[in-house]
Amino acid sequence: MTHDIEKFIKQFEDDDPQVRLEAAKQLGNVGEDAIDPLVELLGSENDNMRKYATVALKSMGNEKVADNLILALNDADFGVRKFAAKALGEIKSIKAVDPLIEKLEDDDWGVRVASVKALGDIGDERAIDPIKKARRKATGDKDFKKVANKALKKI
Repeated sequence: MTHDIEKFIKQFEDDDPQVRLEAAKQLGNVGEDAIDPLVELLGSENDNMRKYATVALKSMGNEKVADNLILALNDADFGVRKFAAKALGEIKSIKAVDPLIEKLEDDDWGVRVASVKALGDIGDERAIDPIKKARRKATGDKDFKKVANKALKKI
């Protein structure tokens, strides 16, 4: 089994994003055995390694994974932060609500959008006022406002 994990992790370095994504999905299916190697990758120097590790971890959806994805919300790479926010929304991690609310002020637009969507998916009422505040701040940004409105409806 360990051999498969290493093989899939190696594919995170492939030039083709489809290959990387498929490897992440396969690792997600491996289950518990893959958690530690994937968590280790969150500390990698390679942006793709960190991004696809978040994708693989998401499909496992347990609390150990949620804690590590919350840490990934503060990654230097915006892509990793965005993937982590999406993943936390998909696993509906209640403990991620406050860290995701903080990401509504992220420098990157994609991270803010992913965070607002994630908060909508989680559906915790604590997010209502922060989402409304972020929506008001997004003057002239129709796309963000649309996403915020959808998230508010879900909650």
